[in-house]
Amino acid sequence: MADIDLSTLTIAQAHEHLIKGDFSVKELAQKYLDVISEKNGDINAYLEVYSDVMEQAEIAQKKIDSKDAGVLTGIPFGIKDNILIKGRIASASSKILENYTATYDSTAIVKLKKAGAIFLGRTNMDEFAMGGSTENSAFGVTKNPHDLERVPGGSSGGSAAAVAMNGALVTIGSDTGGSVRQPASFCGVVGLKPTYGSVSRHGLIAMGSSLDVIGPMGKSVADVETVFDAIKGEDIMDATSVSDEKYSNAEKTDRKIIGVPRHILDQEGIDDVVKKNLEDVITKYEQLGYEVKDIELPHIEYALAVYYIIMPAEASSNLSRFDGVKYGLHVEGNDLLEDYIKTRGEGFGTEVRRRILLGTYVLSAGYYDAYYNKANTVRTLIAQDFDKAFTDVDLILMPTTPTPAFKIGEKSDPLSMYFADIFTAPANLAGAPAISIPSGFADVDGNRLPLGIQLVAPKYREDLLFSAGKKFEQG
Repeated sequence: MADIDLSTLTIAQAHEHLIKGDFSVKELAQKYLDVISEKNGDINAYLEVYSDVMEQAEIAQKKIDSKDAGVLTGIPFGIKDNILIKGRIASASSKILENYTATYDSTAIVKLKKAGAIFLGRTNMDEFAMGGSTENSAFGVTKNPHDLERVPGGSSGGSAAAVAMNGALVTIGSDTGGSVRQPASFCGVVGLKPTYGSVSRHGLIAMGSSLDVIGPMGKSVADVETVFDAIKGEDIMDATSVSDEKYSNAEKTDRKIIGVPRHILDQEGIDDVVKKNLEDVITKYEQLGYEVKDIELPHIEYALAVYYIIMPAEASSNLSRFDGVKYGLHVEGNDLLEDYIKTRGEGFGTEVRRRILLGTYVLSAGYYDAYYNKANTVRTLIAQDFDKAFTDVDLILMPTTPTPAFKIGEKSDPLSMYFADIFTAPANLAGAPAISIPSGFADVDGNRLPLGIQLVAPKYREDLLFSAGKKFEQG
């Protein structure tokens, strides 16, 4: 058997080895299971490792042996706990869905199954994807593999940590305001938030329906691109999904111009090491032949406020279905209303209850126009700012996060936690694709903590992200 170095292995390399017979699918899967067995007790990236991994491996091996294998056949994945796989628990890391077993496959999973992927297990997350640290999981905090005293980011913290600890070749997460890109940055991996609608949300447990998108995480831009190509596409089960025609009709350009909205760095709370890293990245892109110029995004300063009105409003509506009647936790009360109150009171964690209350408030009579409608108006202005900027530049460059990974328990104040979304939420509001790429390290308390840089592209132009991302990796 060929030696398998999980720290540098890519999808393309694994595929080539599997086709050549250098190692089997079972041997590859076992290597990841061994790492999970060794490290997951400390890191808590996985909530559950599936018992049938070897059976899945056998099926994938038969595809390979019969020359019926695609590039993802036999590739081991970790799947975020809010993406449905038929017959398996999908709890969204919440007590209210602790024992909920999915009755169907999400569309993304259908596509990965068809491609022959192997599912190692379900990864930890902030409850119902609400948080930026994976401290809000009902089943324990996930720790950052680079420093076990620090958070891995969130809400897809388990997915990012799984890749960073070599516990999966690639993982799937979801991104509503930065939940793929922020943990990717904190854990030193690549994370993609695709164009809104490019990946079907069918079978994704909803938080903010106009913001949510499923996205891949991996060690390289090429790996993330491969997974994106496999899961994207129009879906009859998701009316917001977009056709491949949108991609083929997207305006192409030969320019190599990157815009930097430096004005958004002029606020408190952004670490100097993050600002210095941005300047280093700009220098590198200039050396790679890109023109870099300053741009203005006039309404981006309101993005965080807009996001924290629209997202809780949509979340409060989406989470009203968890009432203890149809599925999930049921706590008996003296009457139906008390059933609801007790079930939701015991089933939902603090952050989820906070956002339901916020969302219900902004949707209530008398406040709907003042908050929700106003926020949607400003959201349109933010999206227009991006559209206007993209007439002059091909990509927009900014940090992924305002700081490196923070310590577990350090941000007990919700507002300081929400600030972590300052650079990532705007792309969700605009529906634009964005990618976080590892861009260096910060020396903090004797530890080297990863930093990430974010590129944003026009809608349906993920190809620009992949091209610029690969050049950055290779440069």
